[in-house]
Amino acid sequence: MAAKIQLLNVRKEFGKVVAVKDMNLTMNEAEFLVLLGPSGCGKTTTLRCIAGLERVNKGQISIGGRDVTNLPPAQRGIAMVFQSYAVFPHMTVEQNIGFGLRMQHVHKAEIQKGVREVAELLQIDELLARYPAQLSGGQRQRVAVARAIVMSPEVLLMDEPLSNLDALLRLQMRAELKRLHREIGTTTVYVTHDQIEALSLGDRIAVMHGGKIVQLDNPRRVYDQPANRFVGGFIGTPPMNFLRATVNVEGEEVLLAVGEFMIAVLETWGPQLKKLTGQIVILGIRAENIAVHAEPGGERLPAEVIVSEHLGSRQLLTVQVGEDILKVSTNPDLVMQPEQTIGLTFTKRKLRVFDEKTGSILSFHGE
Repeated sequence: MAAKIQLLNVRKEFGKVVAVKDMNLTMNEAEFLVLLGPSGCGKTTTLRCIAGLERVNKGQISIGGRDVTNLPPAQRGIAMVFQSYAVFPHMTVEQNIGFGLRMQHVHKAEIQKGVREVAELLQIDELLARYPAQLSGGQRQRVAVARAIVMSPEVLLMDEPLSNLDALLRLQMRAELKRLHREIGTTTVYVTHDQIEALSLGDRIAVMHGGKIVQLDNPRRVYDQPANRFVGGFIGTPPMNFLRATVNVEGEEVLLAVGEFMIAVLETWGPQLKKLTGQIVILGIRAENIAVHAEPGGERLPAEVIVSEHLGSRQLLTVQVGEDILKVSTNPDLVMQPEQTIGLTFTKRKLRVFDEKTGSILSFHGE
């Protein structure tokens, strides 16, 4: 069973600090929504407000059409998985998973059945007799998730549940959580500062900054069409590159001037960009959308190699273009030396243009 969640003008203050600023957000039934942002952006506070662990100063929270703003956590139909696992060390895995059901005085046979079902779902049915001290970090996290979903909650809240795991375990658990959500279909709100988790897990991502949601969209659009420079600079490994450029018009052609170099843009952008002739804009481009050429010249933007990093399946170059530093992803077999001058070309349809003052993306017809 899954429930719709609605936040209406929700505000949370800690003294003079406003952690959540008049938030309006709707999470659909059975949706996997990720709250993503840097430390201090308000994502965990938002989650705790939904859970009832923090009382809001203003606004309304509803779950499944019920106003739960002033209800305690136990009456909200939610279950929560914490960063610290919070499993009881003196209880076996079986006792840990069934704890919530015992507190609700569920019949013993039903508890055993429920525990067995979720243990099999999370592939920990062979660990039921063990104690937490005998488990790995990944196994303890599975126990924490099992204890939450055995309650058949309408909403599952997860606060950075994978942050204490090593890189390989995080990779495995991401796939497990995705499979689990597909099978149980519970509305899930997931908090993380890890954009890879957000992009791989979320049906939608709410990117937060300064207590507000600055973009709410599916992972592809958040990555490919960031609403502003903050989102572009936060999402992606490496983040989006930014270059200062001046809008120039030569005849019927609109060009973006980076220093003395001219970059052609898509023809459909021309009419709107012409209105900005002579103005400075910010050009955004992802590392994988830049092609590297051994020599500059022609339509190739000259750049100087600063550092080359070999990352297995790709090579990451740090290059200097005028006063700007760019990251470029390229073939690992391409031999590059520091201080070498190379040429860069951009994939036109992947260029993004941002307003210099506001940082907001400029939208063009046909996008």
